[in-house]
Amino acid sequence: MDTEAFREAVETDARTELDRLGSNKLLLALTGAQLDEASVLSAAADAEASARDLFEAWADDEPNEEAREAFAAVAEREADHLERVREASPAAEDAENGEASDAAAEPTRSAMHSSLRDREGTVERVAAGMVGRPLVSLRTHTQLVSFFVNEADAARADLFRDLKTDVEECLETGLDLLADLCDDEDAAERARAAAAETVEAAYEDYETALSGMGMDPKPIC
Repeated sequence: MDTEAFREAVETDARTELDRLGSNKLLLALTGAQLDEASVLSAAADAEASARDLFEAWADDEPNEEAREAFAAVAEREADHLERVREASPAAEDAENGEASDAAAEPTRSAMHSSLRDREGTVERVAAGMVGRPLVSLRTHTQLVSFFVNEADAARADLFRDLKTDVEECLETGLDLLADLCDDEDAAERARAAAAETVEAAYEDYETALSGMGMDPKPIC
């Protein structure tokens, strides 16, 4: 498998959805139009917690050793991301111990994470979780960086730049795994469909959230 060509194919399949998810309306959708630092960081923490829980669950029951190790590594990295985002929150700054409880950060499962939970095949899991999900997350992190740049908050902007670098590394690992796992055209097509479907599920959340606020999810030209 040509990994660069595969990534380009997925991005072509989901071009409209990715373009809209990369717009400045994304944080409006994620926060319910509550564009204050606490709400933005809470939405980011929810996403990190959902990813951590997903990859921990996959690492527990994945039969393929290479994929299982990759899932465990992603789960560990997402747990670190969650801790760092929590530490950057206003609530953590005010708390004596600087920590938030797991119960307080229990995420509401998005359409994207619900679709990921339903994945069972190794190829489909890698494609959906380590290609499709990072393609969405890269755009989310770009908007998070922009938000904190506009708030003149260099430390938090740098935090999300760091996390975005980790997301890109996850994507590259996922593509490399698929190169090993997809030994025929059928497997490659299943991988491509799973990755694109994950982007579409993320877009479903975005579209539903904006429409519910009376906003058009389409870009204004």
